[in-house]
Amino acid sequence: MQLIRRFRIPALCCALCVLFCALVSRPYAEMGICDDGPYILMARHLARTGNVVYNGWAAPMLGWQLYLGAAFIKLFGFSFTTVRMSSLLVAVCMAFVLQRTLARAGINERNATLGTLAFVLSPLYLMLSVTYMSDTDGLFAVVLCLYGCLRSLQAPSERSTIFWLCFAAAANAIFGTSRQIAWLGILVMVPSALYSLAQVGVPGWRGKLRERRRVLLAGSAVTLVGAIFVFTCMEWLKHQPYTIPERLIVRRGEEFDVSRQVMGAIFDIPFLFLPVAALFSPELRRSVRSTVTALSLVCLAYVSVPLAAYQLRGRFQFPRLLEPSMGDWASQYAGYAGQLGAGHGPAFLCFGERMALTIVSLGGLLGLGLLLSRPREDSSELAGSGSIRWRQLCLLIGPFVAAQTLLLIPRAGSDAGLYDRYLLEPLAVALPWLVRLYQERVQVRMPTVALPLVATWAIYGIVTTHDMFSLYRARVALAAELRASGLPDTSVDYGWESNLLTEIDRSGHTNDPQVEVPLHAYAPAPPLPVGSCLMLDYDFTPHIRPLYGVSFDPHACYGPAPFAPVHYSRWPYRTPGTLYVVRYLPSSQIPHRMP
Repeated sequence: MQLIRRFRIPALCCALCVLFCALVSRPYAEMGICDDGPYILMARHLARTGNVVYNGWAAPMLGWQLYLGAAFIKLFGFSFTTVRMSSLLVAVCMAFVLQRTLARAGINERNATLGTLAFVLSPLYLMLSVTYMSDTDGLFAVVLCLYGCLRSLQAPSERSTIFWLCFAAAANAIFGTSRQIAWLGILVMVPSALYSLAQVGVPGWRGKLRERRRVLLAGSAVTLVGAIFVFTCMEWLKHQPYTIPERLIVRRGEEFDVSRQVMGAIFDIPFLFLPVAALFSPELRRSVRSTVTALSLVCLAYVSVPLAAYQLRGRFQFPRLLEPSMGDWASQYAGYAGQLGAGHGPAFLCFGERMALTIVSLGGLLGLGLLLSRPREDSSELAGSGSIRWRQLCLLIGPFVAAQTLLLIPRAGSDAGLYDRYLLEPLAVALPWLVRLYQERVQVRMPTVALPLVATWAIYGIVTTHDMFSLYRARVALAAELRASGLPDTSVDYGWESNLLTEIDRSGHTNDPQVEVPLHAYAPAPPLPVGSCLMLDYDFTPHIRPLYGVSFDPHACYGPAPFAPVHYSRWPYRTPGTLYVVRYLPSSQIPHRMP
């Protein structure tokens, strides 16, 4: 036990589990996945020239993430997989820190390990950990800040408290440069830690923190310096050419769409860490009347809200697993499936499986609600000077989650929408609260059934990550086939991720109407030929004039083109997926020199 405590064996096992599961899924594909293609090109440019140059697609600042990716390029040479491995390194370290954070939040080692594994082995986290998206890097900044704040609340002396407050602020400032919303650690979490210290005090100290002026002055100074750093970085980013500004106000007329997406995200929450949420389902048996009432309210919402959405010509997602969705990462498809031509790819989960997962998710959410509605039988706090008080934990976590939720609302009203990956940071911060709630209100040790739940969750994450990359490798193979036949990339719609890279290669940046610097950077794209098939985000890539496109459906648009389809493996199914090349124009409008 002394060796386990000394070398943090549980936290190390969590980190190694992430590494093992990610590598088993074979995460390699030499093309962009979702937004990470332009980011990878920025890291390549930084490695070659030493300059950070934006290319019209980046809304996050990226910051230290680019330098880490450039370092991997310098060490191992350039490839999309090489750059993505820098994100995997961050994801592995984050798993270690998250386990220690839960342990510091008054949770025993067993529960802290199971709670961490339920989060880091989820399909959403595993898939993002092997892409070059900014979600994992921003999450790392937030978790480090939370860990530092917890240590400051548990520090036995003034000097130690000041050190951990400075650590929390500095770590969040540096690592938050990858994703601006992560700076809520400095702006909200560190001040919340100071307030908690002043109101509740520190175990082992005499009196409350307001009697320790040096800590208050040092904490206030650190927060002020951090806020100045954030403001300076935001001003620098605002003046960089070809960056995408974020708006913080919902436009008029978008209120219903915002409420629809926010409600869909709420019902996503229990699914995203299903092994922990499912443990609250047995609470439904303790109060039959409350359970029936809760289920009736859910059924009423399920019926009434879609009817209202239909009347307002909107589309309701309740929950997202129950209907097709190509924008979410944890959907009925295997990972982020992208959008290709017409039709959807083969579904990974059938309707019955999605319904079962939805019932379990809603059961956990209702069980949690019933648990919180019952009066607490034992209000005693955890004993020991190293434990954090329940009130301190709530003061630390609550304001951060509330602030981030408010900042996510404008994303629900934007064209991008509110995707499930935006929930990673508030879920990671709320995880210590959820696990400790179970430990104190249900039972001290998570039941044995949690182990197979986590194992099943890990297998699900591995399979969906593999299938996602398998699909993208098939797209790379199909592009190679068409290039070998003499078709230029500007004549084929390979999907918006690949099209973005082609546009950046031709003009140096994408043609995004949101770009404000330099002035008049956006030029409306000329219209496609009459009768041409729809091309997603055509305005962003005006250099591409597609004659052909990639599709899941061989009969989409004007039917199959004379190119061989490409198959890709789909775990655990024997039937592979297939990609086809289809005509975007009638045969009479395609030049005869083309195949």
